[in-house]
Amino acid sequence: MTIEFQVEGMSCQHCVAAVTSAIREHDGTAQVHVDLASGRVAVESAKSADTLKAAIDEAGYTVTGMSRGPAG
Repeated sequence: MTIEFQVEGMSCQHCVAAVTSAIREHDGTAQVHVDLASGRVAVESAKSADTLKAAIDEAGYTVTGMSRGPAG
C-alpha cells in the first residue's frame, strides 16, 4: 500500500536521507519517494501508517497530514 505523508521540517538532502533511513529501519524493502519542495513523502510499504509515521517522528520531523492510496 502507498501512504503519503505531509511532513514539516525538511529543508535539504540531509533531511531526505534522514527520513528515508528512518523509514527503512522499520521496513528495509520500503520504497520511499520524497518531494522536498512540497514536503510530501510517499511510501510503498506493508507496514502500518502508524509505524511509518512514528519512524518519521523519531527522525525529528512533524507529520501534519496523511493519506492512503492504492497498492503500488
